[in-house]
Amino acid sequence: MDKFDKIIVFGGTGLVGSAIIRKLIEKDYNNIIATYNSHLPKFSNKNIKWIKINLLKQAEVKDFFQTHKPDYVFLAAAKVGGILSNNIYRADFIYQNIQIQTNVIHYSYLYKVKKLLFLGSTCIYPKECLQPIKEEYLLTSPLEYTNEPYAIAKIAGIKMCESYNLQYGTNFLSVMPTNLYGINDNFDLQTSHVLPALLRKVYLGKCLEENKWEIIKRDLDKNPIEGVYGNANKNDILNILNKYGISFNIDSDKVRIEVWGTGKPMREFLWSDDMADACIFIMEKVNFKDIVNKQFPSDNELQIANKKIRNTHINIGTGKDVSIKDLVYIIKEIIGFKGEFYFNISKPDGTYRKITDVSKLQSLGWHHKIEIEEGIEKLY
Repeated sequence: MDKFDKIIVFGGTGLVGSAIIRKLIEKDYNNIIATYNSHLPKFSNKNIKWIKINLLKQAEVKDFFQTHKPDYVFLAAAKVGGILSNNIYRADFIYQNIQIQTNVIHYSYLYKVKKLLFLGSTCIYPKECLQPIKEEYLLTSPLEYTNEPYAIAKIAGIKMCESYNLQYGTNFLSVMPTNLYGINDNFDLQTSHVLPALLRKVYLGKCLEENKWEIIKRDLDKNPIEGVYGNANKNDILNILNKYGISFNIDSDKVRIEVWGTGKPMREFLWSDDMADACIFIMEKVNFKDIVNKQFPSDNELQIANKKIRNTHINIGTGKDVSIKDLVYIIKEIIGFKGEFYFNISKPDGTYRKITDVSKLQSLGWHHKIEIEEGIEKLY
């Protein structure tokens, strides 16, 4: 990518898209268009042009490409959520994600985009997957049921990119980041992922034990829980916090935080700005042909043309994991929470271990920089 190439970030307001935009600006890219669906983001920069678009509507996507004719596309737009929302809104997750990526990938081909980067998730891999998870383990056994529709949509995106490359000679790449956390994360206790949810719960627990009600009220005004805002009375606030596992004993001033499961499952976490750095590294330095040549290093082009080319996506992660129990106590120490934790073993643990094999990405020349303790402190 050249500094003045026209770069599009679809889904610029989310955790992933906003991190990519920050990293592009840091690297002095000067011609960025970012899209949003509902609310114009608060952050701005002279090098970003914000455009509202509904990516579910094919006509709007066609008009966008016809008008702007991008050189490079980051496809970070998606419908995302935690285990609860994935399981409840199954139809929404498969329909919206397939529709978004189909529209963007197809029109990127029609309007001759130089390179596209499609972002998925490591939830594409089977539930009972060998560890660490290599790219070639895709589609080797059944998926985790709760997020199956989302995973199938993302797998379709990978296969769409591969198929357009093989049939039309495009340069569309797919990356699968591990569990992300960072700036612009989702702290809604109904829909957030495990790390930001725990961070907020422990923070609110600390505020309760220090009797900082004004801070609790501000927090609820920013992120209400089931319609409970900061102007609610104390009993209503305590009741909704208790429902979401933040229990306050008025008599003893003790706070207890509920954690789902045994705390034994292992999870890998990646700072979102590291993810963005990896994405831009791949856009700048890696092509589809490079990935294929790595799969078949001793073959010439004619031999490669007769091979079954698949699993060309790239894992993005740290290659390190931490137990949920250890994660909880890292957060406790950083925030300075003095209360207790309750591991509710009646709640599901989920997959016991999910850690990515990042040897493909590292062989291409990229390595993560931010370790989990530093990242949590930055986010807090």
